[in-house]
Amino acid sequence: MTKRLFRSNDRMLGGVCAGIADYFGWDPTLVRVAYLVLSIVSAAFPGLLVYIILWIIIPQRY
Repeated sequence: MTKRLFRSNDRMLGGVCAGIADYFGWDPTLVRVAYLVLSIVSAAFPGLLVYIILWIIIPQRY
């Protein structure tokens, strides 16, 4: 069986970080915090733009 990446229903905003956490088997809170820290600390990582693109690309689980 192949794994697929979906946006999660355990969502804070769009379910992107929780979906990535589900895919890799990680804690969603840690993924959200890591994404936020990476977005704030790194000037080369446009966090909001990447999140919106992922929100559009990753399908919703039904």
